[in-house]
Amino acid sequence: MDYLPIFVNLKSEPCLIVGGGSVAVRKAETLLQAGGKVSVLAPDFHDKLLKLGDCGTLTLVRKAFQPQDVLGFKLIVAATDDADLNAQIAATAKTHNILINVVDQPVLCTFIFPAIIDRSPIVAAVSSGGASPVLARILRMRLESLIPPAYGRLAKIAENFRTRVKQAIEVPQARRRFWETVLSGSVAELVFAGRDDEAAERLEQAITAQTSCTENLNFGMVYLVGAGPGDPDLLTVRALRLIQEADVVVYDRLVSPEILELIRRDAEKIYAGKQRNDHTLPQAEINRLLADLAKTGKRVVRLKGGDPFIFGRGGEEIETLMNEGIAFQVIPGITAASGCAAYAGIPLTHRDHAQSCTFLTGHMKDGRLIAVDWNQLSRPGQTLVFYMGLQGLPEICSRLIKHGCPARLPAALVQQGTTRHQTVLTGTLQTLPDLVSQSGVKAPTLLIIGSVVTLREKLDWFRPSDIPRHGR
Repeated sequence: MDYLPIFVNLKSEPCLIVGGGSVAVRKAETLLQAGGKVSVLAPDFHDKLLKLGDCGTLTLVRKAFQPQDVLGFKLIVAATDDADLNAQIAATAKTHNILINVVDQPVLCTFIFPAIIDRSPIVAAVSSGGASPVLARILRMRLESLIPPAYGRLAKIAENFRTRVKQAIEVPQARRRFWETVLSGSVAELVFAGRDDEAAERLEQAITAQTSCTENLNFGMVYLVGAGPGDPDLLTVRALRLIQEADVVVYDRLVSPEILELIRRDAEKIYAGKQRNDHTLPQAEINRLLADLAKTGKRVVRLKGGDPFIFGRGGEEIETLMNEGIAFQVIPGITAASGCAAYAGIPLTHRDHAQSCTFLTGHMKDGRLIAVDWNQLSRPGQTLVFYMGLQGLPEICSRLIKHGCPARLPAALVQQGTTRHQTVLTGTLQTLPDLVSQSGVKAPTLLIIGSVVTLREKLDWFRPSDIPRHGR
């Protein structure tokens, strides 16, 4: 280990930056954020430093550096563009046992600035020891996505209960297990959902339960998670985290194999099917299953292709959970309409083509589409998107033509959009049904109708062959 990572309390402590350029600006902002009492010494100053000085945020000292200038400071940063001067500043600081950082010269430093993830009071830092600051920043960005800002609020709630928990649970090992359960369970998820008051109440209940031993501490919860249209890169950060933390994942046919690979290895996977005329589990049984799993104290992810609230029956499932008094959260996903259209190079709206967009289900009943206002759908200046419209494609096209749409109105069918299997067929209301019939295309598909389809020729950017066979 080249450096010992420590956290220094700089609140109200005197800190000196020598140098007045853009680098000094960045260092000053960092030290001010940490609560330091900052002085900047240089013959000239960057405009941002002048503004900070004018408002009294820091002190500007307009002069050339002299060795006695280091006296009285706890920490010094040498940020000049003169290597010899930086070396002199470093040597002087070390003589007086003052912490010194020389920008881009780690050999002269007694401390270095890491890349910081600030979720105060939670703070994480990444450092390459000066070997590659850019790599450290890249790693910081990856960690940023794994540590939601709400962790700071969670830490503050935990801090408020530390004394209570210590009094209620005297054995250190038991106390550690208690916090591990609380901070990785429903209390944490309530904070992530912005429900801090409920999280505090749940933590209060957990302490009471631990004291009385009359209730299971591990509260179950169900998460309705949108898996997006197929490409795992389109998962939200929160969806990925919940998938990897779940005890049980109940998933549909439309969830891609690449996304299923992201589920942690020891989690239970339950296939719920949901294919046309072939439901592995009827909807009522899925609703019941989610409730029963949560009652055992498990973290349950109901993983759905696209978005749970757009033709995903998410509303039906949470109705059951509400009736059973089971906590739940909904994590939206990129719906197939926006994801598949974007990857097909077809904008759903465009000021020269469509000022509105309508999402419909293409499910058939007795050979007809359910509850469709064909007169409304046949009006110009709009885009129509039919989910699950493969079987009903001939009727959809013929009905639209019958109700006034031009037979030459452009239309496209997207198969397995956003994945390496993506196929796009384009034609018109008159020609597309035959093109699809001859192609052997299979579900899942998305049907897009409107003049926006003509833009695909210019905007087609996605190459499925660029995606590795086993995911990204």
